[in-house]
Amino acid sequence: MAPRETLPQASSRLIDRAGVADALHTPAHTEEAWIDVIHRMDEVYADLVQNQQLLEDKNSELEEAQIFIDSVLASMTDVLVVCDLEGRVVRANKAAEAILGGGHRGLEGRALRSIFAPGSALGADALLARLLNDGHIADADAMLLSADGAAVPLSVNCATRFDHLGRLVGFVLIGRPTGELRRAFAALDQAHRKLTKTQAQLVSAEKMAALGQLVAGVAHELNNPISFVFGNLHALKRYAQKLNTFLAACDAARSLPEVREQAETLGIRRIMLDLNPLVDGTLEGATRVSEIVQDLRRFSSSQKEQWESFNLVRVVQTAADWVTKSARSKPQLVVMPTGALEVRSLQRAVHQIVVNLVQNAVDVLAGGRGGRIEIVCGIRDRLATVAVTDTGPGLRPEHLSRVFEPFFTTKPVGEGTGLGLYVSYNLAQELGGRIDVENVDGGGARFTLSFPAEGHEDG
Repeated sequence: MAPRETLPQASSRLIDRAGVADALHTPAHTEEAWIDVIHRMDEVYADLVQNQQLLEDKNSELEEAQIFIDSVLASMTDVLVVCDLEGRVVRANKAAEAILGGGHRGLEGRALRSIFAPGSALGADALLARLLNDGHIADADAMLLSADGAAVPLSVNCATRFDHLGRLVGFVLIGRPTGELRRAFAALDQAHRKLTKTQAQLVSAEKMAALGQLVAGVAHELNNPISFVFGNLHALKRYAQKLNTFLAACDAARSLPEVREQAETLGIRRIMLDLNPLVDGTLEGATRVSEIVQDLRRFSSSQKEQWESFNLVRVVQTAADWVTKSARSKPQLVVMPTGALEVRSLQRAVHQIVVNLVQNAVDVLAGGRGGRIEIVCGIRDRLATVAVTDTGPGLRPEHLSRVFEPFFTTKPVGEGTGLGLYVSYNLAQELGGRIDVENVDGGGARFTLSFPAEGHEDG
């Protein structure tokens, strides 16, 4: 396709054709020449009409583009100022006009340095120098001088501007009032505080819900030593009565044989042999009650816990017993090893994590038969581990990566909040550790808590 002629080219061609027609103005060629001229004029006119239509289309496109640009600039809440290389304002948007005043016409040609407040860290000369060196400025602090003489703080970004030939012709300054940013950050901080408070309330509610589930298990744990103490105290009361009778008989006796006979009758020798074991057993039962109460207070306490040394196996056994003894269907529970493993960490956090992991295993095994929960404790390379394995159906592959998400649960509605494992995961992070989950061969899932065995002082 031949290139389209411009309007000047078409006019020149028309004149040339007219000159040719004059040269050919002879009787033999007159009619043919004029016909040719008319045809050429028709072609030129058609080209003129087409070019005019193209110009009108381009003008419409330009007007639409201009309207679009104007509407975008007018809707911007950030300040936008376009300057030339000499630092004179070429254009500004409505947001800039609202602060600087003067309107569109009043800002055109105004020196950039005149719109900065005195003492502003980002002056016009410094801005130009930085732009020429770096090509852009990001998140710089500046103070614009408003129409009423007040200084308006801005967070400024600047970039160089080029024409269609790639020549540097100026720069664009975009600024956001930091007052607006402060309000946005204040609102965000308030929302974050509210979310943190709500999360803490949910965690506390989850802990108290777990505590409620453990009441039956704790009651069973307390019942054994208390019953033992009561039984021993009743025996001691009977022995005290016999001893009082024996002492009264000794006062009334006239000879040593009578005293011996009375001692034999009341079984004083057997009583004396049984006193120490009864007292020791009573003390042991009272100590066990005290330990259970301390564990319960530690578990339910909302105060910040101190790092301490404790027997990991004992804490794990206590937590597991609390859960399994309160369960309706009691699975077989195995805790290994049976000896002592001393660690230094946050005892309450470890206790609560194990309670949540075992409760999760008990819930999985609920309603089944022959369920088994195996807990293996260990210390290796200064890392303590507690692995809780159940014989349930295991986790679906798509759930493995979501079990620690807040409010995620596979239980029916109303039977779980989905916060138990989430709370446990966060507590593990407080210990400086983590919780991993995996399916085991043959069915079931394994949750493994790992944390530094030597812990650290909370500074």
